[in-house]
Amino acid sequence: MTPLASIPSPPQAEWYLGPFPVRAYAICILLGIVAALWILERRYTAKGGPKEAALDVAFWIVPAGIIGARIYHVFSSPDAYFGPDGDLLQALRIWEGGLGIWGAIPFGALAAWWALRRRGLRLAPFADAVAPGLLVAQAIGRLGNWFNQELYGGPTTLPWGLEIDAAHLVGGYPADTLFHPTFLYEMLWNLLAALVLVRIAKRLDLRHGRVFWLYVMLYTAGRVWIEAVRIDEAEIIFGLRLNVWTSIAVFLLALVFFVAIGRRTKDVPESVWLPGREPAGDDADDDVDGSGDKVDDESATAPPDESEPRPGATAT
Repeated sequence: MTPLASIPSPPQAEWYLGPFPVRAYAICILLGIVAALWILERRYTAKGGPKEAALDVAFWIVPAGIIGARIYHVFSSPDAYFGPDGDLLQALRIWEGGLGIWGAIPFGALAAWWALRRRGLRLAPFADAVAPGLLVAQAIGRLGNWFNQELYGGPTTLPWGLEIDAAHLVGGYPADTLFHPTFLYEMLWNLLAALVLVRIAKRLDLRHGRVFWLYVMLYTAGRVWIEAVRIDEAEIIFGLRLNVWTSIAVFLLALVFFVAIGRRTKDVPESVWLPGREPAGDDADDDVDGSGDKVDDESATAPPDESEPRPGATAT
């Protein structure tokens, strides 16, 4: 059966500005980070978080997440680095691809917890704010796999089959074989999950970290079937790829946390601040009264003018 159409792969994934290489994979990762930070800042300030806190904390999260993602990739695909023909120095070449979300999340979370705690802020509201942005960032980042012609699925005759250059073929398939575009599957799944996440979080008024754990469940649910389609080399355990088992385990863990937090925090108000770390009135970014207007500090603390009649009193 001849496909009606196909998705071509980009002819190149690297350009040069003089002697400096510009790699599509890195550009996609950076664009994803920018999108996630924009979403984070808007959502976190809407929760009452300090305006500058999101970007300050992200300064620690981003490098920690990248380091964690690379460490997971190296140890989950050890042959290229520790095998007989492996090269450990390849672990430093992040621009060639190979970042694992399973390492990025825990390393990034630890960095966020540390940075937020220094400022007297809770992790859970921050995690809820960043969750949709993570899905958008992951969607954009998958375009880097398309440019690198990597992590694609098995052969297909579907109209959206992906063309792969001979230099990037795996599995010994003929040069004219089309493959499942798993980069596209995951990109669409992540964008859809981001919309669903925001909708459900708003409808159910999810707080205290439950938005983040719902994000984990939505992402891993898609990752299970997408991993099953891929044909790149991977560690196989009991007939399934390591990332499939990881997705299942993380999904179940997220489900437990989602349910437990919901029961423990039912009807409990949420604050972005740790107990006793709330800013004093003079230190708040904007002192506002019930109407949302700024309150003049002097008039707010001054005693009432006795020359004016009190409500309910008769002037004499």
